[in-house]
Amino acid sequence: MTQADFLKAPFAEPVDIPGLDISGPARFYNRELSWLGFNWRVLEEAENKRVPLLERVRFVSISATNLDEFYTVRVAGLRELARAGNMTPAQDGLSPTEQLVLINENARRLMDSQQRVFEELRREMASEKIEILTREDVPEEEKPFLLDIFLNQVFPVLSPLAVDPAHPFPFIPNTGFSLALQLERRRDKRMLMALLPIPQQIARFVELPENDGSHRFVPLEELLLLFIDKMFPSYKMMGHCAFRVLRDSDLEVEEESEDLVREFEVALKRRRRGEVVRMKISAGAPEALKSVIMRELHVTPSEIVEIDGMIGIADVKELVLDSRPDLLWPNFTPRVPERVQDHDGDMFAAIKQKDMLLHHPYETFDMVIRFLQQAARDPDVVAIKQTLYRTSKNSPIVEALCEAAEDGKSVTALVELKARFDEAANIRQSRRLERSGAHVVYGFVDWKTHAKISTVVRREGDKLVTYTHYGTGNYHPITARIYTDLSFFTCDAALGRDATKVFNYLSGYIEPEGLENLAISPSGLKQRLLEGFEKEAEHARAGRPASIWAKMNSLIDPEIIDGLYAASQAGVKISLVIRGICGVRPGIKGLSDNIRVKSIVGRFLEHSRIVCFGNGHDLPSKKAKVYISSADWMGRNLNRRIETLIEIENPTVKAQIVSQIMAANMADVAQSWVMRPDGQFDRATWPEGEFAFNCHRFFMEYPSLSGRGSAGAKDVPQLTHTDD
Repeated sequence: MTQADFLKAPFAEPVDIPGLDISGPARFYNRELSWLGFNWRVLEEAENKRVPLLERVRFVSISATNLDEFYTVRVAGLRELARAGNMTPAQDGLSPTEQLVLINENARRLMDSQQRVFEELRREMASEKIEILTREDVPEEEKPFLLDIFLNQVFPVLSPLAVDPAHPFPFIPNTGFSLALQLERRRDKRMLMALLPIPQQIARFVELPENDGSHRFVPLEELLLLFIDKMFPSYKMMGHCAFRVLRDSDLEVEEESEDLVREFEVALKRRRRGEVVRMKISAGAPEALKSVIMRELHVTPSEIVEIDGMIGIADVKELVLDSRPDLLWPNFTPRVPERVQDHDGDMFAAIKQKDMLLHHPYETFDMVIRFLQQAARDPDVVAIKQTLYRTSKNSPIVEALCEAAEDGKSVTALVELKARFDEAANIRQSRRLERSGAHVVYGFVDWKTHAKISTVVRREGDKLVTYTHYGTGNYHPITARIYTDLSFFTCDAALGRDATKVFNYLSGYIEPEGLENLAISPSGLKQRLLEGFEKEAEHARAGRPASIWAKMNSLIDPEIIDGLYAASQAGVKISLVIRGICGVRPGIKGLSDNIRVKSIVGRFLEHSRIVCFGNGHDLPSKKAKVYISSADWMGRNLNRRIETLIEIENPTVKAQIVSQIMAANMADVAQSWVMRPDGQFDRATWPEGEFAFNCHRFFMEYPSLSGRGSAGAKDVPQLTHTDD
């Protein structure tokens, strides 16, 4: 079976689900359960024998990190609604209390599976000479080495805390991991309870000296227990347990705050003191310790998870060793586009030749950095405007903006302070930009600015030319190595004017009028999508080919889902690639007969947002209408954020998106999961011995169409030929 055969595969026969009211809330699948389903898929990659061993360990860590964040934000919010007696149902009809019951049951099974999978991986790692030792496993001759590590690198950071009437139970911060100890004083048998917070500033795993090529690690908590007498020399340990807490981390910001930056600085301090939403504790913990911890942290039995295994399993990412490349993905170096090389690295010359789309991480994100660095140093550049939602700690993009401002160029930076879990970093970046002389604005108090736009205004002869970058992902050079995203570079005057109007909206509340290409949320982006669905439905009703391809992280907005259902019922063939949350129920007779949904989970994290309309032709087609966007199809993105949707009109870029990127995603089998009408996903299967197309491998092997230089694009494969 070829890739083209997969694209032409018929839609599955729609099914009836007895008792399902397709006109009521049951036509939507629950957001929270859908998210948990995605995390199950991540965990199941840790069991995929085709994935290198240490990459499977990484998948376990990702699954655990994801679940922690889910509890500190989503579950915390539902919990507050339930406690307040709020019975307002979600769009699928479930109340907060009903959702919490289903979430906790599902999440407990997920946590049990994380432990089971990690134990299996631990055995496989041991067979590859990577071992995790308990304190009982440590050979006597190795203990002096560990004692030296303990005394010189751990002990100075420890703060053992007695718990008695003179020493109240201490505050344990979010993700705080501690040992609780029952101690008996040797001289008079007096009992003492103590807590030993495990410092998060120290690596979780201590490596012993290499022995015959082996890597042996001792978890930090085991090291502490091994030398507990060094901290409490007058006491004998009678019992112990480990526990870790997650607290409510959702921020509430006053909408009318006079100083948004100061408000967030205060809110970040509040976050550390949110209520506990989940506590993991060692299975078999002494009852006396457990009861004190529960009472002092105000934790109910339903909020406790007993762990027979490793608490804080997210930390196993430390065991993904660069020194064992044989157990990692094969090395991959992102490409520099040939057209940029043809112009000796001059981004402006490459863009001026024609529009260019880069597909990250296959084409290096360094080109985005180079675009801004070149702008900072070019004497003909007069102005730079940039949105910053998430970026790295020592961001080369912020460096370039500061350099440009210090050189006297007009620099405007829109820094989004409400980027969850990146607020502190963004505050630091904004202070630095201001010191350099840049104009720093924070957009809207009640809407996040999630659009990814950069403009550079350059004097060329007697004209000012605007070079614009529109992206689907963040300006973050580290995540750009593993997130699949699109970077569109153009000097099209209309797209430049549209971008300028958006920046004026963000900095001066001047609502953009007369946008020539761009659609933005919250004012018109959703309507543009709904109109696109209806136009495809009109083609179907007229007997013409009608199809929609779309790709994104999450699809949950009810109006959008109903619009897709209506298009499906009109006969539009709809194929969706949704990495994470999906509220659509595909393949239900009378509701979604012509909708199919898949999720791709593999080496890279799918992140780009794309939608293609057949426009009266079968996809892929040269006549298709093709858009890239910063927005997932969620209520928050379409109704409460500043987002962009750009139509791609350049024929080469359009072909690259439709016949390369989207066709490859549709054709993928090796990393794909197919959604059932009940909201569950099944891993795609293929006959033993047959070729299974892997879109990530395809993109690593073949350059993008629009980035080709003088060699041309003739030898760049497209998965199918376009019609007309």
